[in-house]
Amino acid sequence: MEEKDKKENGEYTGEIKGGLRPSMKLVVMGIINKKPKNIDVILSAEPQEEDTDGDVGLQLKVNFTDKAVQRNARLAGKWGRPETTLSYFPFAPGESFKMEIVCEHQQFRVLVDGQPLCGFTHRITQLASLTALQVFGDLQLTKVA
Repeated sequence: MEEKDKKENGEYTGEIKGGLRPSMKLVVMGIINKKPKNIDVILSAEPQEEDTDGDVGLQLKVNFTDKAVQRNARLAGKWGRPETTLSYFPFAPGESFKMEIVCEHQQFRVLVDGQPLCGFTHRITQLASLTALQVFGDLQLTKVA
């Protein structure tokens, strides 16, 4: 990640040099706030401002109220059908976590604390166009790599 990447308490925006490609792994580590509502992790073609409709290769929305992790993608300004099936919900208020997003040929594989959480089949064909990583929500980030 670059020096110009911004990391504040619960918010991070960084550049993925050269874009994503199979076999790359992104790591997000942090401590969840005591009364969390949600955490978002977004892999996109550019850092997402509220009013842009750039491509998003993966949006992970962790919802503590529903104990759900929603996955989705946006192509040409249109969101696809969200995926929510999970075998377990690994996040707990006040606890630390390590999330790994592994870019494979067919999908993103998401692991939390070393355990497989879910997969998300690529909807964007040009993985290299995904050059931005954003993390925000009810957490204190300790590492993003």
